[in-house]
Amino acid sequence: MKSTNLWAASLALGLVLAFPQVTPAVQAQAQSPAPSAQQDQQKSQTFVGKIIKAKNGQYALLTDEQAGKGAFLDDQDKAKEFEGKNVKVTGVLESAKALIHVSNIQLA
Repeated sequence: MKSTNLWAASLALGLVLAFPQVTPAVQAQAQSPAPSAQQDQQKSQTFVGKIIKAKNGQYALLTDEQAGKGAFLDDQDKAKEFEGKNVKVTGVLESAKALIHVSNIQLA
């Protein structure tokens, strides 16, 4: 049990630490997107991963456990229902904020 808690804590920490490293590169790309990129940002996408509670208390979708990559979810109440579970999240990714505007969450 202790190793599971330690593992989960290290994942959450990795997720929180990974966002500051990724965000500047994403913001640089988002400042002058091509017209097709602007259209893609408005399209709903499906993301697969595990919902975790990050160190800052927000729920996030962890899409790459080894790299600690993922995105925060704007519907925290819905995300709470699936904490610790592998899910499919449908929504629109706001790259500059590493935030998914959730339209649906279901078990994967």
